[in-house]
Amino acid sequence: MSAIPMIELWRGGILESLHAGHAVVCDDRGRIVEAWGDPEAVIFPRSSCKMMQALPLIESGAATAHGLTDAQLALACASHNGAAIHTGPVESWLAGIGLGEPDLRCGPQMPDDREARKGLICSDTAPCQLHNNCSGKHAGFLTLNKHLKGGTEYVEPDHPVQLAVRDAFEEVTGVTSPGFGIDGCSAPNFATTMHGLARAASRFAAADPEGSPRDRAAARLVRAMTAYPELVAGEGRACTNLMRAMGGKVAVKTGAEAVFVAILPELKRGIALKIIDGGTRASEAAITALLIRVGALDRNHPVVDRHLTGPILSRRGLYAGEMRLAPGFAA
Repeated sequence: MSAIPMIELWRGGILESLHAGHAVVCDDRGRIVEAWGDPEAVIFPRSSCKMMQALPLIESGAATAHGLTDAQLALACASHNGAAIHTGPVESWLAGIGLGEPDLRCGPQMPDDREARKGLICSDTAPCQLHNNCSGKHAGFLTLNKHLKGGTEYVEPDHPVQLAVRDAFEEVTGVTSPGFGIDGCSAPNFATTMHGLARAASRFAAADPEGSPRDRAAARLVRAMTAYPELVAGEGRACTNLMRAMGGKVAVKTGAEAVFVAILPELKRGIALKIIDGGTRASEAAITALLIRVGALDRNHPVVDRHLTGPILSRRGLYAGEMRLAPGFAA
């Protein structure tokens, strides 16, 4: 099956843009409840799977051995803005395990946070790897690596850290990954199917905090994400906005190229979404629509206007257009 139209953009009474994609909703046994497009489409989950990549950090005993807090685990799952609330704790985390910014392998990145970017520009200071949106994930990799006593190049696909990540990823998705690509942070990103990604999200949603080691690890990561939505993304970001709007009951995580997952413990559901043209605006609108459809998000909450139903305005504040759900999607 092909991707289906999901989000339309209208301007002046004319359909200006159309975004197609795939989406899958799974129950607590990994069975498909609803699907749009092709559940077997193979994608790179990108950063939407960071909580899956963090499983070995807890399951290995590394998180306990180094006394990691829920805030640090939220950062391990984060694609953050590079604000001071992100970079400071990551720097302290690294210092606490006897390492520093040069030990990271994620590469420098200009922060998206306005104040952090302004501070660098005005002081003529270059961004460092702490500003990389994946620096928390990499701090988690380094913590696991210290526990495993692995070599310094922990992003290599055959490194013990990445082998542990791949094993955990394949187990929770229920899919043998057909391969990997190199993510923007230089770590391997393992491909899977839309159904596999939704199945993994549902596994996290159904995780028993008092259950198996895998369940306890998954439940703790979900708890960390929902307790610290501002660390998972940042002010103004869709992940943070949506998690706050749902009162910490749902974990939402985006990935580059318009991927999203949602973990819904109360409903025991997992959602995976991919907009095939990579359009972030469309993916934020589509995940908002899906959260409304499954009953997790009040359609009258102001966050819905922000990411889905609100008007598109000109720079003078005049009405210019609107987004709409394509017929047949999540209505």
